Amino acid sequence: MHCAAAADGGLISYGVDLPNLFRQSAVYADRILRGANPADLPISQPTKFELVINLTTAKAFGITVPLALMVRADELLD
Repeated sequence: MHCAAAADGGLISYGVDLPNLFRQSAVYADRILRGANPADLPISQPTKFELVINLTTAKAFGITVPLALMVRADELLD
């Protein structure tokens, strides 16, 4: 799954992996529904981030995306 900004025409997006974030949220909801006190749950931060590059937008702006950056990207959009 890709970041919405790149999918909507942005050049580059770097942010949390939303499906992973939703899974983490589900774990918290499950614990609370099973009776855990929310104040006793540890604070959680995202652990997985993704880099998405929109090559169509780069081409429209006349930008050449370096190969080293493309190799590090989690997803390339054409």
